[in-house]
Amino acid sequence: MTGSQTAPVTHKRRTPTEVVKLKRWGRVLGGAVAAALVIAIIVLFATSRNVDWPVVLDYIGNADILSGLVVTLELTVLAMALGAILGTVVAIMRLSRNPVLRWISTTYVWFVRSIPQLVQILFWYNIALFIPTLAVGPWSTPTNAIVTPIVAATLGLGLNEAAYMSEVVRAGILSIDKGQREAAASLGYRPAQVMRRIVLPQAMRVIIPPSSNEVIGMLKATSLVSVIGAADLLTRAQSISSSNFKIIELLFVASLWYIVATTVASIGQHYLERKYAWSSRPARKSMQTLKEEHK
Repeated sequence: MTGSQTAPVTHKRRTPTEVVKLKRWGRVLGGAVAAALVIAIIVLFATSRNVDWPVVLDYIGNADILSGLVVTLELTVLAMALGAILGTVVAIMRLSRNPVLRWISTTYVWFVRSIPQLVQILFWYNIALFIPTLAVGPWSTPTNAIVTPIVAATLGLGLNEAAYMSEVVRAGILSIDKGQREAAASLGYRPAQVMRRIVLPQAMRVIIPPSSNEVIGMLKATSLVSVIGAADLLTRAQSISSSNFKIIELLFVASLWYIVATTVASIGQHYLERKYAWSSRPARKSMQTLKEEHK
């Protein structure tokens, strides 16, 4: 029988495509160099014969050092509270339609930010040169009895911080859609209620990250008050080192506590950012809630 026979069709098995990862030698080299530098710095300090590490360990829990740490934390809280409250007021004044309020707030921010923090602290410490006595009616007292080093440090740091916080708060307020204010106003809410119940709560997601950075910066800025003897952490460390001549060791002690305080503040910042990391959905929900409350 003649005829052509059809060859059986065979299907080739396809092998899955292999993804070849690029070898980023630049990253590997950069990471290796960075790690080597960190290790070299640690070894340099750890093996230095000029640092008496047992002294560092002895003074980590020293009572004077811990009392200085408490003063540093108190100054941070007081100055940030003053800066946040006054900064919010200044930010609202800058957004006001009143030209006088805008001029005053703008001038305040410009003037305070133009002068170094240390100069402001020294100014408040010597305020008695301009106002020797504080008097209210029949009551009077020397200014130095009221403006102690702690008070001068709080005023110097807090009033300086207010200028920077005002910009942070203003940016947060401007980040809120204008339509939400108009919607709230159409429901009969007064401007103060709109700011307190609508704008500021939502602006927190923009305000929190830079504000947390300001807190960390304030922790370190409190070291400036050592020039007026405010008994902060650095002042205590310097006082001890002046008697035992262990200057570098006591600076290490102060630095370690600053690192601990900054780390705790950074952890708090992380959780605050998570709490206020809203999307646009909660914003719509807040307007719906206001409408229900208005009814």
